Amino acid sequence: MKSSRLVSILLLLQTRGRMTAAQLAAELEVSVRTVYRDVEALGAAGVPLYGDAGHAGGYRLLDGYRTRLTGLTTEEAQALFLAGVPGPAAQLGLGAVLAAAQLKVRAALPAQLRAHADRVGGRFHLDAPGWYARAEEAPYLPAVADAVWNNRVLDIAYRRWRTPTDVDRRLEPYGLVLKAGRWYVVAGPGPRTFRVDQILRLTASAERFVRPDDFDLAAYWTAYQRDFHERLHTAEAVVRLAPGVTLARARPVGESVGEGGADADGWSVVTVPIESVERAHDEFLALGAGAEVLGPPELRARLARTVTTLAERYRDTPRNPYDDPGNPRPADGN
Repeated sequence: MKSSRLVSILLLLQTRGRMTAAQLAAELEVSVRTVYRDVEALGAAGVPLYGDAGHAGGYRLLDGYRTRLTGLTTEEAQALFLAGVPGPAAQLGLGAVLAAAQLKVRAALPAQLRAHADRVGGRFHLDAPGWYARAEEAPYLPAVADAVWNNRVLDIAYRRWRTPTDVDRRLEPYGLVLKAGRWYVVAGPGPRTFRVDQILRLTASAERFVRPDDFDLAAYWTAYQRDFHERLHTAEAVVRLAPGVTLARARPVGESVGEGGADADGWSVVTVPIESVERAHDEFLALGAGAEVLGPPELRARLARTVTTLAERYRDTPRNPYDDPGNPRPADGN
């Protein structure tokens, strides 16, 4: 709606300062021509907004002007309280700050919106880490967060997976990312990515750095993940999957399957990106009889050897050590 778009332009200029018509159009997903018309409408409504031409030009609000818009829709109020994740905030040393901010926002909401926001907390709880993921201790996380906020250089001792494992690094921390319950710091020069829980020692320097104006943390992380997966999965396996068995990375093999993506027995043939034969061996072995690896040959042979060994091991009934007269059973309570 045009009214909500006008409010969005006003708030964008209020929070970000000068923005070009192209930047506003990209942010709002509209044409530049639409932005021109909206800016004219804001000016006609008495909003002190003006534009400058040239390379460094753009639209901006008159210095000191701030809107008093405080209205929130029901969905916005719900999303605001759903976004408040107390666990990560507490890890960053912001737990009390988050609680205080939510309390103030809640008090300012109309009664109806307050009820909707309260309902979110009672019906949704965000817990990102997986069930079997071990909680990683990151004792230096608050210090890293402080350096991110204040553009301070960090000198760290860091443990990595390749030799030499323990190295010293100088970081210019640009931002923090929480991925599946684990914290990462993105730091220059580079930039590069480091796991916060692998920092062995940390010294916050008095030296400050200048964060690049064009650095976009979200865009960097998206590209980093894409590059990571491309480097991680350098080969493919062809696998038959039993009905009901799925793999997140699997892609159908069109020429090997019938109508509906399955053969006459209901099994589907897929290709699965793999990191290595050893890693894929463990992954596919966990599927048991629900999968058959067709290739590559070395992976199929590796699985065949494992299955043969297991079949031999489980062929006979195991001998109970307590059947030996010289090895009596322990008494109850021992």
